[in-house]
Amino acid sequence: MKYINQENVLRKMSSRLMVNSVFKGLFFLATLFGLVVLSVLLYRVFTQGIGYLDLQFLQSVGSRFPEKAGIYAAFMGTIWLMFVVVIVSFILAVGTAIYLEEYAKQNKINKFIKVNISNLAGVPSVVFGLLGLTIFARAFALGQSVLAAGLTMSLLILPVIIVAAQEAIRSVPRELRDASYGMGATKWQTITRVVLPAAIPGILTGSILAFSRAIGETAPLVVIGVPTILLFTPGSILDTFTALPMQIYDWTKRPQADFHDVAAAGIIILLGLLLIMNSIAVLIRNKFQKRY
Repeated sequence: MKYINQENVLRKMSSRLMVNSVFKGLFFLATLFGLVVLSVLLYRVFTQGIGYLDLQFLQSVGSRFPEKAGIYAAFMGTIWLMFVVVIVSFILAVGTAIYLEEYAKQNKINKFIKVNISNLAGVPSVVFGLLGLTIFARAFALGQSVLAAGLTMSLLILPVIIVAAQEAIRSVPRELRDASYGMGATKWQTITRVVLPAAIPGILTGSILAFSRAIGETAPLVVIGVPTILLFTPGSILDTFTALPMQIYDWTKRPQADFHDVAAAGIIILLGLLLIMNSIAVLIRNKFQKRY
């Protein structure tokens, strides 16, 4: 008895190969389209802004004249903002993911919480801005401070990091946990010495994407009322500040064409800061990947 009809296989083989080729071509075109658009954008930004990138641009603050405008106050404000965002969002997100995956019972309430956390990742950023304005800026009287903006941005990216951390913790093989318990380790020792080190690469991958979103978001900062231009840098997390997206947003809406070129220079600085942050996270992730 033949389980495979060779004639049918040969008859359908050509159509299957053709379908495979069509989809392969579509996927290639989709990839190529994204690369072309990205290349055009980068070319446009670099050709416009490279002429303004000098030491004076990095050390100066905002100005009414494009040739005197600089990025220093906004750059330092972004560093302060990301300092709050990284610490608050990472600790809260990983702690939540550990509780939901390792300690919480798998009942309907916890399943409901998990579903809603996933849904929060798709909520528009302006909604989080309104939430931050109501709670942090007005109820807690933090105003347009670094802390208010950092907490708002943390709320924005928290669901993304929680979901990524949950997936990373869930993917740790059960055998590693059983081996740890077999050696007499407690649940907390197993989590800190086995589960978390093995899950760190996945957690950092999700965190990198989330931090990249936070550093470029403008809508929540606009809603909170963060100034577009400041002539000083913050000295603490309770000080008023401005950030690179706000400064770039202000330059792009000005009628003078020279300010558009200055905005392109600011975008280059923002991209450089983003690449540095991502490179550090990738190095940490690769270090733990080699270990496990």
